[in-house]
Amino acid sequence: MDARTKELLEGLGVDLDTTMARFLDNEELYFKFLKQFPDDETFGQLKDSLAAENADEAFRAAHTLKGVAGNLGLTHVFEAASDITEALRHEENRDMAKALSFSTDLGKAYDEVVNVVKQI
Repeated sequence: MDARTKELLEGLGVDLDTTMARFLDNEELYFKFLKQFPDDETFGQLKDSLAAENADEAFRAAHTLKGVAGNLGLTHVFEAASDITEALRHEENRDMAKALSFSTDLGKAYDEVVNVVKQI
């Protein structure tokens, strides 16, 4: 991995040692999945579900996005998706307003990842 790519990924909060170990140090495999990230429909589903105030769908989408981001080492997306997931986890006290407030951070983190992926 070249120094520029490493710097871009670290700027996203990627712990390269841990993440690459998860991919058995196979950079080609990692970049294959990373480059598919912007095409994944989960972020759009989450935005739509939050806008429609559909807590069940929003929870599922946030949880899925959290898992994908975690596997790819996209720390900022992972953390923001985790916040939304936790705001919506328990049916008896779901906080849609809180989830919506976290969606701003998620949107920024997601856009940052998409911009970086386009550069590598």
